[in-house]
Amino acid sequence: MELDIRSVTSEPGSPMSSPGEEKMEIASELSTSDSQRRDSGFFERGIKTMLSIQKSRLSLKKERGKEGTGTWNAKRLLQTLRSCEENKPTVCDGVEKVDEICKPIEAKPLSVMEINELIQKRQLLEAFASIKLMEDETISERDSEKYIDNPQEFVRKSKDVDLLYNSITNAIQSIVEATLEDPTVQHTMLTSMVTLIAHEEAAHPKADNTARPGSDLLGRPRKWREQWREAVNESARKRVLKAPMAPREEATSWLDLHLHFLQEHLREDLLKVKSSVKECYPEEYQVCDTYVEAFHNAIASHLQELSQGPLEFHELYTLLDWVANTYHSEHFLGHPQLKPEVKTENLPLLLTPADWDKLKNDYIASAKGKIESYFGNILRLEVTEKWKKEVHSEEKENLYHTSLSFDIQTIIGQHVKLSGAISRSLETKMLELCMAELLKFIPRFEQEFMEWSTAQDSPIFVPYLVAYINSFHDLVSGLETAFKVNTEELQKILAALTRNFTNHFLTKLRTKIQPLLKKILTKNWILETERPVSLALAVSQFSEHLQHMREPLGQELLHEVHKYMVKEYITQVIKPRWKMNRETRQQVSRKMSLEAAIIHNTLMDQGSDASWLFPSIEHIANIIGEKTKDKIKAHVKELCQDYPDIRKEHVLAILALRGLGRSRRAAIFRQVRHAQESSDGGQGCTLFAEIDVPVIISCF
Repeated sequence: MELDIRSVTSEPGSPMSSPGEEKMEIASELSTSDSQRRDSGFFERGIKTMLSIQKSRLSLKKERGKEGTGTWNAKRLLQTLRSCEENKPTVCDGVEKVDEICKPIEAKPLSVMEINELIQKRQLLEAFASIKLMEDETISERDSEKYIDNPQEFVRKSKDVDLLYNSITNAIQSIVEATLEDPTVQHTMLTSMVTLIAHEEAAHPKADNTARPGSDLLGRPRKWREQWREAVNESARKRVLKAPMAPREEATSWLDLHLHFLQEHLREDLLKVKSSVKECYPEEYQVCDTYVEAFHNAIASHLQELSQGPLEFHELYTLLDWVANTYHSEHFLGHPQLKPEVKTENLPLLLTPADWDKLKNDYIASAKGKIESYFGNILRLEVTEKWKKEVHSEEKENLYHTSLSFDIQTIIGQHVKLSGAISRSLETKMLELCMAELLKFIPRFEQEFMEWSTAQDSPIFVPYLVAYINSFHDLVSGLETAFKVNTEELQKILAALTRNFTNHFLTKLRTKIQPLLKKILTKNWILETERPVSLALAVSQFSEHLQHMREPLGQELLHEVHKYMVKEYITQVIKPRWKMNRETRQQVSRKMSLEAAIIHNTLMDQGSDASWLFPSIEHIANIIGEKTKDKIKAHVKELCQDYPDIRKEHVLAILALRGLGRSRRAAIFRQVRHAQESSDGGQGCTLFAEIDVPVIISCF
């Protein structure tokens, strides 16, 4: 809607001026030294004008015998004058001295264009007095039925009044927005605006209940205090959006920087409100609370928009951390200089529960790929920096050591700690995520290690196998201690890994010792004097590393090595061989006893506790080398008593080595079978049950 062209011309001072021109005029007005005197003058003239209006209207009432509508409240005006006479502070106190405000001044009606120029110059009190005069005249003329023959003229004048009031509304909004934009607060302008709002409320104490066509707004409250509050909200919104934000393509920390600028600039704004702006308003305005609420709502809306956009892992955390920790901290709303005026305890949530949950869920979803990537980097570094370069594992407190456990716990610890700083629920979700990713990582790590060790025969294989078993053991205890987490599933996976590592270790050991073991009971084997030393060396190269494994894992694996060696030895012994004479059997028996002692002593010296394995090879050696056939039964009986898991096939195969016939072998087994059945030897351990028996045992 526009002002009537008969009353207003298009000039720089008109309401059609651009916002930039308007701001320049505001700055010019605020910078002149005579502005205060001009405000004082138009305020005095406004008082005088309103008095004259009241007087003329009273006389009009007497003549017509009617009560006017939409007029200034006379009692309220008289109270204001009396307060001035008694030097009591009113709303205008702080703008000018009371005695100067109460001086009588001349007031005369102004044209629409002249009033509009006053508004553009921010002489709002004088402009309001003139608009009120025009409004009252229009109401009086309407009540006197002056426009009964020319209703269009009445509509035109009513619109002029409404548009002029709207122009003042816009001026109020501009003043409020300029309050935080300008480096210094213009106290005079703000206090004059507050005075203006108070006078308007006094002039329009309530709406005219009589609805008249084309004049609904005449004499009605303009609600400038509500407009002021809306202007504060709009000012806060613009200040929030004004915080610098670099394009994400140019800076990876764009959100960090933006939120930093936001809190710095808005904190300065709130300090300005507390120190300078607040004193320009009466207590009833609750200026600090109003601005805090406005900024809070503006920030909430801005963050809601940010959270809806595509955010990466670190950006999601930045937003979560800022909302949960920075916003209410001493770096922003909790700054010591803002107390006690700035109160935050009654503020609503910065983000709705739905937006907050979405942000946390997005963070966890993004963290999944990040944690997986971190674990992948650990594996990649192990491959490229250790395995390929064959860097020997570290040794710490006589144990092979690797940083694997520490690296994993560090990754989990950092993410859980950061998430816990946001909320307890996010901490729990992050810990669950890390554990789930760890359960997937360990089999992947195991497979990579197995493939590498199979592809090449590296001297660092066994040390690293030991180091990794140690590390995973530390990982379990570390997670239980640090995070009180249930490691049942993790322990199952690590138990499987340990078994697989053990089997892989034994397979590697077999490739080392099998060429030596295959020579057992051969003619060359009997004559080789260096072979026992070679066998001991081959066993030591593998088993000595087990001394650097954490107990009881080291002893358990060493026990498996000891058992594996004896088992493989016996397996090779009972295979069908060439027929031996008495002298050869004696040599074989002595050689077997010697090698059994070497295997046993080597492993026992390295920490094995499997002493129960030693008699097995010794018994077989005694059976092979025994001269008297009747004593063979006693040796077989001892063997069956010490190893009750031995089967008939095993006994027959061993007796075949001695060169006994089929019937003789069967007879001896029948005679000693009861000893096997009544034996409790072996302490529940099995040996022969895990040894395959050759199909052909009667080749001698």
